[in-house]
Amino acid sequence: MDTYVRNEAWISKEAAEKKVNPPKTHVDLQRLKIDKLMRKPDKPVFIPEAKKAWKPRDAPEFVRDVMGSSAGAGSGEFHVYRHIRRREFQREAFHSEMEKKEKLDQEYEQLVQANKEKAERATAKKRAKRQRKKQKMQFKKKKLEDQQKDNGKEEEQRESDEDEKEEKEEQSFVMGGK
Repeated sequence: MDTYVRNEAWISKEAAEKKVNPPKTHVDLQRLKIDKLMRKPDKPVFIPEAKKAWKPRDAPEFVRDVMGSSAGAGSGEFHVYRHIRRREFQREAFHSEMEKKEKLDQEYEQLVQANKEKAERATAKKRAKRQRKKQKMQFKKKKLEDQQKDNGKEEEQRESDEDEKEEKEEQSFVMGGK
């Protein structure tokens, strides 16, 4: 039942037969994860929520102790001033980045819209060309059918005329008569 392993640890036969291949690539890792999920398909899977984007604190409505980096401020006050200043710069940088991002998004949306309109115009033009070609083919087909009908009628008329002539010729069986 149990197997002796070289480092003198005892393991079961099932565990000895179970060969573990560590993932060597990202594809192998992904395959192992999918296999693990598919072993128990009825088990719910935890999907984490997307993290919210970082946003700086809003600027304070009222700053009580307004101080600067000038002389006269205590040594501890300078650090407070630096932190307030850093937060304000960070907030301004964040807002400028957001404006830049919104501008780029807006430009992208305009570009996508322009491309859609351009594609729609080209599609409409090709559609109109196909419709014209289709109508032209239908007109030719109808014209050809009409011609064949007319030709058929003319041929029938000719055939009937020829048949009538033949009948007239065949009617007289008298010798010497036409």
